[in-house]
Amino acid sequence: MDLALPRRLSRAARTAAHAVWSLPRLTVVLAELRDAVKQIERLVTFATQELPELVYQLEQVREQLAAIERRLAAQGNGEPPRVSRDERRSGSPRPS
Repeated sequence: MDLALPRRLSRAARTAAHAVWSLPRLTVVLAELRDAVKQIERLVTFATQELPELVYQLEQVREQLAAIERRLAAQGNGEPPRVSRDERRSGSPRPS
């Protein structure tokens, strides 16, 4: 009598049972993954809305620092500090 068939059937039954027992945990993990993806989507949306304003503000800071540097250099040369209106703006439109 060949015992290979009962062993294979027993192994297949155990594998099926483990798969069924794993389904609740798999469902929980998929729900957590879905929640994580939603959170990432919210963060990406926030970043895309705020990035233009951040770039604008950084350009303003850069221009202000450049103007300060020019004034300090001019003071060192004995010249009065001059900052034109064009030097204060980067030329980028302010995001709405």
